[in-house]
Amino acid sequence: MPPNTSSRSLPFSHAPKRLCILRLSAVGDICHAVPVVRSIQRQWPDTHITWVIGKLEASLVGDLPGIEFIIFDKSRGWRAYSELRKSIQQCLNGQRFDALLQMQISIRSSIASLFIPADIKLGFDKERAKDKQWLFTNTRIVATPRQHVMDGLFGFAHTIGITDLTPHWEIPLPDAAHAYVTQQLPNDKPVLAISPCSSNRARNWRNWGAEGYAHVADYATQKYGIQVVLTGGPGQMEKAYGEKISALCKTPPINLIGQTNLKQLLAIIQRADAIITPDSGPAHMATTVATPVIGLYVTSNPQRTGPYLSQQWVVNKYPEALKAEVGKSVDEASWGQRVRNAEAMARISVGDVTAKLDGLFGK
Repeated sequence: MPPNTSSRSLPFSHAPKRLCILRLSAVGDICHAVPVVRSIQRQWPDTHITWVIGKLEASLVGDLPGIEFIIFDKSRGWRAYSELRKSIQQCLNGQRFDALLQMQISIRSSIASLFIPADIKLGFDKERAKDKQWLFTNTRIVATPRQHVMDGLFGFAHTIGITDLTPHWEIPLPDAAHAYVTQQLPNDKPVLAISPCSSNRARNWRNWGAEGYAHVADYATQKYGIQVVLTGGPGQMEKAYGEKISALCKTPPINLIGQTNLKQLLAIIQRADAIITPDSGPAHMATTVATPVIGLYVTSNPQRTGPYLSQQWVVNKYPEALKAEVGKSVDEASWGQRVRNAEAMARISVGDVTAKLDGLFGK
């Protein structure tokens, strides 16, 4: 472990004057970071908190009260770093942060940390500090194996001296977002949101088939009189999924894929009685508003990345797929082990998902 070169040790003996949070993305991980920041605010209400965050992610949480947000726009390439340096200089006015909480592991965020002057630069323990993050920090959180991602982020709050780690989100929703939901969704029947797509990453297969979603949507409509709404981003893959699901359904759902911003999407998820989604940002957005998540998990471990408050509703085929693909149990495999098989999501059956629906709506 590199020496702690700061002039102050952790945990803080009293509330620090200035803290900086560095967590740029992605939407799901931003949702994990919010309760960590909220816990700091509760214990140290007079501490000035600055959060360096991505542009898209700021559109979801950038109005959290009591936090100064600095947007890092990665689309601007190297100019984003010079803009960050200028914004930080204006923010500090010649001062330094008492601590920088480097809550993201990536080369981009590590480079960004070089432009943030702080006495303490707190990062992950060396086991989790991938991409050599440990070279950019002078203090580390305690190594704790096999944690949920959100619990790992709470390690930052614990290390600096926060004692109440109860998660609270309370992300503001403007009246316009609620009005949008009122215009789009009925108020006289239960609503099931389906967010069918996860982000498209190389060799990271997390999307279930459109046919399965259509069967589940029809089941929900016919058995429980539920209004199904499709949600998702503006990408071509997501739009194609929405069109195919709608075409296959006997009762067409309301298709809002590509038609919402993040605040509107969060308001829709809040209105919904449940959401079905793979390992994705909306799964964690739902957690922030206490909407039950029927998570579809095969290629990643829901104990690590699943919906934090809905583990009982997850369709978890990860242990089965892991054993088939790499010959290991969950306990034997590394904690971040993924299943790299394009057909893996087919292990989930329609019956697996409708059984979870029955558990939620058949009470």
